[in-house]
Amino acid sequence: MALTKVLIAVKTYPTISTKYEELVCTAGFREDGTWIRIYPVQFRKKGYSEQYEKYQWIELDLVKNTSDFRPESFRPYSHDTEIKIIDEIKADGGSWDSRRNFVLKKVYTNLTALIAEAKDKNICTSLAVFKPKEILDVIIEPSEREWSKEKLATLQQLSIFDSVVTEKPQVVRKLPYKFSYLFTDEDDRKSTLMIEDWEIGQLYWNCLKRHEGHDMEAKACEDVRKKYLDDHAKTKDVHLFLGTSQQFHFVGHNPFMVIGTFYPKFPAAKKEEPQLKLF
Repeated sequence: MALTKVLIAVKTYPTISTKYEELVCTAGFREDGTWIRIYPVQFRKKGYSEQYEKYQWIELDLVKNTSDFRPESFRPYSHDTEIKIIDEIKADGGSWDSRRNFVLKKVYTNLTALIAEAKDKNICTSLAVFKPKEILDVIIEPSEREWSKEKLATLQQLSIFDSVVTEKPQVVRKLPYKFSYLFTDEDDRKSTLMIEDWEIGQLYWNCLKRHEGHDMEAKACEDVRKKYLDDHAKTKDVHLFLGTSQQFHFVGHNPFMVIGTFYPKFPAAKKEEPQLKLF
């Protein structure tokens, strides 16, 4: 595919793979506004100059990911492929007008229709911008607190760790909670989708640092809930970036998860031009 420009919109929380070590799924938009998924990316192994942020334009050598049937899925030519950060779309003071013009070109409002489009093998949509009618709640549930011992044991044998290093490998911390949005679509159908965004995971760890005592995790979870519900959902023009799981794309009732959120301020109401008096 050669060099491709991508506007980064999604970075999922890192996961551990026994084949590719620690990985991040990235998604964003090509210059023509179409979605593209970039996976796998060993993000934390990249140099500082290659560690891109959301709404930065990057350029890298991509090829179709032949192990993934989803049409939006590509991968770096190799794990050593250079990633160049070439530009950025600024936040415009919270209005995000420039980002809106690019990100909101195609927005879904009916989840049933989107799922049907995903399961249609002639279309096979696996990435989408979705506008919920109403976000009702943020659901927080306990999760496994540690990565599996099998995966950790495999990681220790991979080249990610230099042979002269004697300390235990520093892998990304496992989130001890699952975060999900409960929302309705235009038909008032309720759905619950897990939030896999790196941003919410990092928010939890940052909130945890601010608290002490036996209930510090509960307080951190409540902080996350307030941020994503009271701040984002109730005061911002929230859109959800949805992506499917490759494993459940065709077999799951709803294969989508929330892989990112788009939360600008509501657009300012346009002032009506005063009508000229005819007489």
